[in-house]
Amino acid sequence: MTRYFRLFTGILAAYLLTACGESSVPVTTSADADLTPAFNSITTDGLLGHIKPLASDEFEGRAPGSKGEQLTVAYLTDQFKRLGLKPGNPDGTYVQKVSLVGLTPKPTATIAVGGKSLSLKFPSDYVAVTRRVQPEVAVDDSEMVFVGYGVVAPEYGWDDYKGADVKGKTILMLINDPAVPDPNDPKKLGEKIFKGQAMTYYGRWTYKYEIATEKGAAAAVIIHETGPAGYPYEVVSGSWGHENFDIKSPDGNAGRVPIESWIHLDRAKELLKAAGQDFDALKKAAISKDFKPVPLKARASFRVQSAIRDVDSSNVIAKLEGSDPALRDDYVIYTAHWDHLGKDPNLKGDQIYNGALDNASGTAGLLEIAEAFTRIQPPPKRSILFLAVTAEEQGLLGAKYYANAPLYPLDRTLANFNMDGVNQWGRTRDIVIVGHGNSTLDDLLTEAAQARGRTIRPDPEPEKGFFYRSDHFEFAKLGVPALYPDSGIEYIGKPENYGQQKRDEYTLRDYHKPSDEVKPDWDLSGAVEDLQLLVEVGYRVAQGDRYPEWKPGTEFKAKREAMLKGRQ
Repeated sequence: MTRYFRLFTGILAAYLLTACGESSVPVTTSADADLTPAFNSITTDGLLGHIKPLASDEFEGRAPGSKGEQLTVAYLTDQFKRLGLKPGNPDGTYVQKVSLVGLTPKPTATIAVGGKSLSLKFPSDYVAVTRRVQPEVAVDDSEMVFVGYGVVAPEYGWDDYKGADVKGKTILMLINDPAVPDPNDPKKLGEKIFKGQAMTYYGRWTYKYEIATEKGAAAAVIIHETGPAGYPYEVVSGSWGHENFDIKSPDGNAGRVPIESWIHLDRAKELLKAAGQDFDALKKAAISKDFKPVPLKARASFRVQSAIRDVDSSNVIAKLEGSDPALRDDYVIYTAHWDHLGKDPNLKGDQIYNGALDNASGTAGLLEIAEAFTRIQPPPKRSILFLAVTAEEQGLLGAKYYANAPLYPLDRTLANFNMDGVNQWGRTRDIVIVGHGNSTLDDLLTEAAQARGRTIRPDPEPEKGFFYRSDHFEFAKLGVPALYPDSGIEYIGKPENYGQQKRDEYTLRDYHKPSDEVKPDWDLSGAVEDLQLLVEVGYRVAQGDRYPEWKPGTEFKAKREAMLKGRQ
């Protein structure tokens, strides 16, 4: 079966769905361009040709504000120029300046408990940073309170604080959502409170610190657990143990909770035991709506000295202008973050976080998709934007900056397609949609995949909250329909559990570690097929007669509807 015939089958399926009343799904017609040249331009050699320089030692881990950023921005700009794409910034350049502040922490922490002082070693026992742009931030002799999961979720009737005043106190909390069991099957998590096994935004560390700020806490400490967090403690210490970044705000982040911290599980248990508490008992109590904050017979002191520097970082953006004068001011945007964790001179041996999979591979995918769109004749009706964002590893900062100061109106942005890592282990029968069921973009990807004999699979690790951990989320929470695909797990010619095994191996061995490098056994043939699907779906959106939509019950639907209504 030729690619063109497969595309025609997808087009026919979309037409039949529309005829049956699924009018929210954009459709294409038989007059559209043949996408075969676009598909053929995406190759394993092309991907590796971009990944290798981006993940090389020369690029020093691509940290914002470093030599690695300069090299990366120059590389991406040169590639966009080579492809003949227009500058994406209306000012005539390929960059959007992102004003960041870099904060390198030097923390100390002690906890007075049980008549003795519990001294904590940074970063093996804990990490602590401040987002406040001040040379030194101190919290002295602050009363400690265990607040369960630290969640206030009115839609679930859930409030871990119960009106307790935690102003000026150090709050200790669990990571992820409250693990409420199913009343009919205690071995499973309930689906009616939160989302069962799937993490909601309430489970993300970013939310934990946001609610701590809202409550006026002096310090917020998250207890790290590998399973609920989705990654080992070394990921936390590796990411937070050196320079951190934030968007430069006029008030220098003066309103943020003074201290943001994580503590190793073993030390947290030791602390609680010394305070006359038991970790397992507290965790069990925290899964009840009736949970109330537990004052601890402990007092915490933190001091964080920060080396501060202003960092002029950059998002890199290119544009393929749409061919229809009436529609070219509508946009489809593809994103991938170019940054990683840079270089840590304190490490023994390899000091460079090359970030080959995360996210040199996604950036390479962005460039391959950009090239594919230049092969489509005539070009799509609507304009296509290719956006490589900075500082994702620091909290989605580049995407957040663009979403809040967009170069093109979000109410004219039909969809965001995000790539954060590509499949490096071979061809799969399936492709994963992180956040499956959120929007009609899922339907388009399903149709395109089925036309190729492939299937769609929901995220196999929903408990890790991946939907809230990459750049598309900054678009989604402002209302733009977003699609975040991930590698399938049903590998052709491999044992049944091969895909999950490789995921687990990567998380344990390579995620946010210097060992995330190009491996000799990489097979990018599956990545090629996944990227071809993203080209097809993006093209169909760009040609469609309707905007994609969030599905009923999705938390972003009201925001989008209000945005589009306000445009009328």
